[in-house]
Amino acid sequence: MSKVAAGRSPQDLAWFKSSYSAGDGGECVEVANTVGSVHVRDSKNKAGATLSFDAERWATFVAFASH
Repeated sequence: MSKVAAGRSPQDLAWFKSSYSAGDGGECVEVANTVGSVHVRDSKNKAGATLSFDAERWATFVAFASH
């Protein structure tokens, strides 16, 4: 896990909801991209913990999860 880019808080990022998230307010994740990193958070707890991954690890995860 890495930190958000220096000088930026998770609230400053441009978050978007995963296209695989349910529209009924259930289990949803949001993702934000920064240079070289991808950040993930629970859309129901925007002030909660944020996971951050470098682009290569995120691409590996997405490829694995899509199967």
